[in-house]
Amino acid sequence: MHVFLTLLRRELGTFFMSLTGYVIVAATTFLVGESFAVLIKNLGSGVSPVPVTELFYRTYFFWLILLLATPVITMRLFALEKFTGTFETLMTTPVGDFQVVAAKFMAAWLFYLIAWLPMIACCFVIQHFARQSGALEPGTLGGMFLGIALVGALFISIGCFASAITNNQMVAAMVTFAVGVSLFSLAYVADGLSVGTDWQSQVMGKFALFHQMQDYARGVVDSRSVVFLTTMTLFFLFLTLRAVESRRWK
Repeated sequence: MHVFLTLLRRELGTFFMSLTGYVIVAATTFLVGESFAVLIKNLGSGVSPVPVTELFYRTYFFWLILLLATPVITMRLFALEKFTGTFETLMTTPVGDFQVVAAKFMAAWLFYLIAWLPMIACCFVIQHFARQSGALEPGTLGGMFLGIALVGALFISIGCFASAITNNQMVAAMVTFAVGVSLFSLAYVADGLSVGTDWQSQVMGKFALFHQMQDYARGVVDSRSVVFLTTMTLFFLFLTLRAVESRRWK
């Protein structure tokens, strides 16, 4: 545990010692602010028939953060160290592969969650300026944050794997982005197959992150979605671990 915590502090500190980390936080804050500015304007014109959190997840800004921030956060985790040669040095130390993968993933995930913290301030602003009572319910707000955390964990694990199989940061970022867009697009594919192929539409709909986030934004926590996102996260972390182990034996 001591080794893991040491690696975690090292990896998390790297984000705050680089310009990239502050750019990610600033960009996320800007996009969150833009989306909530639109929501405040809409709420001021009338009562919304759906929770504010559901309106937020439907904005382009929300998905831009999810699809663009995670590749930038994870692209350097393994690829940069392999490119500079420090990864081989790390592998020669008495540190387990599992500890390395777990520390890098946890650091990236914690930084990802930190980048979303400005959303809390925006929520209080919404509650203050919204003309309708109960614009933000604790249940829907908690569901939204849980969805952000779980979907983010999946994207971070995908980014870890992409970074572990290449020494090029741009390639790792593009692979992570491509997989994320594919999972996002399944919702539209499922809608396109809804006529005459109901079972195919249902299968793709279950894997579509857009539909899953809709439930979380409504405050509905489906255990099947939690199990799916957690399982997929562990699966990509397992692939990352295998990629790291294979490099150690080369």
